[in-house]
Amino acid sequence: MKRNLILVGAALTLSACTTAPQPSQPVSADPVNVTVVGVNDFHGNLLPTSFTIPDPNDRTKTQRIQAGGIEAIGGILGEIRKTNPNTVFVGVGDMTGASPLISGLLRDEPTIKALTELGMKVNVLGNHEFDYGLAELQRFQKGGCASNDPSRACKFENAFAGAGFTYIAANVVDEKTGARVFPAYKLVKVGGANVAFVGAVLKDTPSVVTPSGVAGLRFEDEAAAINRVIPALKFAGADAIVALVHQGGQVSDSSETFDVADCKTLSGPIVDIAKALDPAVSAVMTGHTHRGYNCRVPGPDGRERIVIQGDALGHLLQRLDLKIDTVNNRVLEVSGQNVLVNAATAPKDPAMTALVQKAKDITDPIAKQTVATLGTEQITLAQNAAGESALGDVIADAQLAATRAPEKGGAVIAFMNPGGIRADLPATPNPSRTVSYGDIFAVQPFGNTLTVITLTGAQIKAVLEQQFDNPSPGRNRILQVSQGFAYTWDNSKPKGSKVVSMTLNGQPIDPAANYRVTVNSFLADGGDNFTVFAQGTNRTGGDLDLDAFQNYLKASTVTPGPLNRITRLN
Repeated sequence: MKRNLILVGAALTLSACTTAPQPSQPVSADPVNVTVVGVNDFHGNLLPTSFTIPDPNDRTKTQRIQAGGIEAIGGILGEIRKTNPNTVFVGVGDMTGASPLISGLLRDEPTIKALTELGMKVNVLGNHEFDYGLAELQRFQKGGCASNDPSRACKFENAFAGAGFTYIAANVVDEKTGARVFPAYKLVKVGGANVAFVGAVLKDTPSVVTPSGVAGLRFEDEAAAINRVIPALKFAGADAIVALVHQGGQVSDSSETFDVADCKTLSGPIVDIAKALDPAVSAVMTGHTHRGYNCRVPGPDGRERIVIQGDALGHLLQRLDLKIDTVNNRVLEVSGQNVLVNAATAPKDPAMTALVQKAKDITDPIAKQTVATLGTEQITLAQNAAGESALGDVIADAQLAATRAPEKGGAVIAFMNPGGIRADLPATPNPSRTVSYGDIFAVQPFGNTLTVITLTGAQIKAVLEQQFDNPSPGRNRILQVSQGFAYTWDNSKPKGSKVVSMTLNGQPIDPAANYRVTVNSFLADGGDNFTVFAQGTNRTGGDLDLDAFQNYLKASTVTPGPLNRITRLN
């Protein structure tokens, strides 16, 4: 294995055009060296967060550092541009959405402005770009204050200019017209070379986004959609083609960390996508699974190409270095690496420092307000072998408490999706045991409302079985449950029969009986492929999930109990 935190890469020769010259043909111009720097799954994290890296002194161990933050990203970009002015900065989806308070409370406008000022040219749509709906996403592109959340829009600046970069997606079309709602690609002229960036978001976006956010849209196969536009890119004179795909995978070999080149154990949806992409695609920059890897996957012609992802939250920057023959429209070499954004050692971009300070000045007075005192220094979202977490228990209890009264819906059970829990409470252990509004916002930033529905016992069993229906690679979809409800699942059983027992307050769930169940609005509409929730009847709307969480923490000194609500066999 080859490792280097500073540079990891290997040469790769790929043809970007069917008119590639014969080996005997002379090259009449010097190749152009182009650097592509990408960030994936940034989620508005303008400030650094914790990140685990291999210990440089002993790779059998790890160490925690503060990584990411827009100041350090800007500083590293500046250093790369000094080395190679022919540098293009791109996004690989989820630049916004599920953001911490410093960005989320301002409708992610500080993040869009920061990425624009850093010279981002293009960003492929991620699933979280649809969190606020298509109209709001179009506002992010074009600018203006006509937001579906006027309480947050245009509070960072009086006039929101919109993104200076182009959102792309080859595979997102209007259901009625079949027309793409955003461009499929963008051609960027850099150093005399025409570099084409073509993108796709995961085709399963409707299953991981609130249905209202993607209403009227169709998400097509990623590889097929990209391949359809390759002829147009060749006709336009593209010298190199790079695919930005907001879908990913994971490596199975723990030694193949983000700083290891040419990893061979990548699995997940991105592998099939990469294998199917036209050979003209020189490399594939990926996202969504929040993993750091730098791998090689063979294309349909058998030749391997780089498939890379940079973890998430700005911890790593994906870097490609391309040597391009602009006379014959082909890529001669490609190398790839993941660049560590160590917030303690990276240079800081002064313009980003000023932007962060402005956002903090607006949001800090709200973020720093003390909400409650816990009975422990931290409540973690880490799941045990059965899939239960202490923080998941607390959130489910909070949602049940907010909807238990008859006038609030009369709920007896609450379910919480693990993907909606975005951070530990607080993010780092606090000896004073106090938590702020910023801490709880980081845990639940989506602004979902609570919904109480009626389900039969049989439907509750059916929705629990959906936990095991093709979950994304490396992601656990075990629903968190409220106090009083318990169930056991057997991993050795086939799909559809894994849940072997369910009880409420010690009594077996009756398949024919009706139960009032609380979920957030995302789940209520069938989000995360929990389609049975959408079958619920007698719907009653409730408070914001964040308000319910805050009120529950205020009501008493919360200490998580034993993780005994979910039991796993085998």
